[in-house]
Amino acid sequence: MQYLLLIYNDSEKMKGFSKAEHEVFAKDYGEFNAFVQKSGSLRGIATYPAGVTTVRVNEGKTLTMDGPFAEAREGVGGFCLIEAPDLDAAIKIAERIPSARAGAVEIRPVMVHTSA
Repeated sequence: MQYLLLIYNDSEKMKGFSKAEHEVFAKDYGEFNAFVQKSGSLRGIATYPAGVTTVRVNEGKTLTMDGPFAEAREGVGGFCLIEAPDLDAAIKIAERIPSARAGAVEIRPVMVHTSA
């Protein structure tokens, strides 16, 4: 089963990080990335802000802008698409993401629809 792990960072909490805490956070992400790649569960990844485009359609006109649309305390910091046998296994992977300590990680099952 595939799961989408939406990674949210609490910007206020992260603003309070010391330089050492930011360094540990970055190191922990490096370790997580190495783990998820080595485990073979990683199917895709995107991180903020690289390549973020927001699309809105208003009265038939398509509007695009660089970056995320909404400003919020917790913003999407990225996502991982993983393969895991079940939700419990997905949770074990999600809890290793450093942003689970500085925001949240939302797990969504991915439903794959095929046409006949």
